[in-house]
Amino acid sequence: MSYTGIITLAIIFLNVLISWKGFKSRTFFNKYEFEVERILLYREYRRLITSGFLHVSWKHLIFNMISLFLFSIMLDAHTGPVAYTAIYTGSLIGGNLLSLYIHRRESDYSAVGASGAVCGIIFAAIALYPGMIVSFFGLFPVPGWLYGIGYVLYSIYGIKSRRDNIGHDAHLGGAMAGMFIGLLITPEAILQNMAVIIALTLPCIFFMYVIIHKPHLLLVDNFYYNQHHIARDIDDLYNAEKANRQKELDAILDKIHNKGINSLTKTEKEKLEQYSR
Repeated sequence: MSYTGIITLAIIFLNVLISWKGFKSRTFFNKYEFEVERILLYREYRRLITSGFLHVSWKHLIFNMISLFLFSIMLDAHTGPVAYTAIYTGSLIGGNLLSLYIHRRESDYSAVGASGAVCGIIFAAIALYPGMIVSFFGLFPVPGWLYGIGYVLYSIYGIKSRRDNIGHDAHLGGAMAGMFIGLLITPEAILQNMAVIIALTLPCIFFMYVIIHKPHLLLVDNFYYNQHHIARDIDDLYNAEKANRQKELDAILDKIHNKGINSLTKTEKEKLEQYSR
């Protein structure tokens, strides 16, 4: 087995292990999922990575891992382990960064899944080798480009986050990131496969535009958008939290002034120490 194949199996194993733990423990799931407020306000940047190894269901996980395995076989024949890892990791981060930008004013938005990274692998493989044939265990062979488009459409309209919000942005962001990284690694493919690359790029750009500027035009009932389109800005949350902390500190200082430091409770002493850092 090649080094790229070993890396693929390791990624699949991590996805299964971490997702399974997330299925069993809501606390674990909440700690590592993608959540705008925890990333922007509390700087828990690890969630940009860890959320890509969590899934909402076994169906969600299995579909992603089968797609990853099928397209990794093609990349395995033409890219080394470093390039493959760069495509996967770059797609995962790129998809989540786009999602973070689009939902930056929706503090309680959350999502999980490897779909962004998998879309990156799919689009990199299609952009580099558009004529490939994909089949499930030797059955039902279909052109790679057709499967890739079908996967993205399924992701857009079928896979939902645990808050019933469809993660269009992370899937498309990952797809674009993976394709561009793959083309940077193999630039000669740009001229060879120009028509396919344009055919893949234009729909993604269109959907990104719709998601950012006209989400109401989507042909799905975007539950999250309907419920949160007047969400508070993350800056508002930060300022509100800062103001609350200042009020608590002022109250503690007033108590010290009036009754002395020994009058503070254990909780108040801990807060005073925390705020004085």
